[in-house]
Amino acid sequence: MSAIITSIHNCPVKSISFQNIEKCKINKNVGIEGDRVFAFSQNLNLDQSVEFEKNPETRKGKWNKIVTLKNTPVFNKYNFLHEDNKLTLTLNNKEIITVNVNETNERNNLEKKLIELEGSLKNDIRLMINDEYPFYDTSISNKSMFRNSISLLNINSIKDFENKIDKKIEKSIFRGNLYFDGVEAWEERNWIGKTIKINDVLFKVEKNIPRCVAINLKPATDDNSFNLLKTLKQTYDHYDMGVYLTPENDGEINLSEKILIK
Repeated sequence: MSAIITSIHNCPVKSISFQNIEKCKINKNVGIEGDRVFAFSQNLNLDQSVEFEKNPETRKGKWNKIVTLKNTPVFNKYNFLHEDNKLTLTLNNKEIITVNVNETNERNNLEKKLIELEGSLKNDIRLMINDEYPFYDTSISNKSMFRNSISLLNINSIKDFENKIDKKIEKSIFRGNLYFDGVEAWEERNWIGKTIKINDVLFKVEKNIPRCVAINLKPATDDNSFNLLKTLKQTYDHYDMGVYLTPENDGEINLSEKILIK
């Protein structure tokens, strides 16, 4: 059997959004173009937010300075769609507001709308944009030695987890970029340190992806009673699902491309 890419996704807004795409462009110095290019800051004044936005070195370890599903689970009810310069906030697949991200007043309107919708949000949230240094987990974590990352998930690892706990698991819970089929469950863990090739793009398989309490949230809700993180640990004695990749050259990935182990 061959490992085949079955779906491709990006998350325009860090932690919050998730959308299907037919193909993706890979930039060696960025990752997937358009992925995690937006994030909401919190607990920062305007100057601090601008610095956090522009300089990835200021982000290290400062998880409480950025809105994530871990610290703001109410955001899991919403989704963001990004096309051209437009960012659309949706709830239950219905448009709430669309803004031009290049217009400061429109970005302010989006921030005000979110605070209006969710009273628990702090008044200092600000939409940040950086398409050269996206807001990846690996750009914030103190434990990562690499900044740009792409997540690769094995459909059969998720299915194995489902079978062992006898519960359906939506793959969107893990917010992976690339999902693949065609090899045994957990085989991707044996690829750490190796190089893989997808279409014309080479990737280094860096490490397993440690999961956090965000996977406890049921899809499209702020209900965090799923207890999936605890169950993952109890089932496999680890908190991992998927692997991080870093690209070694530019290129493009389409659906149904094969994954080759170098």
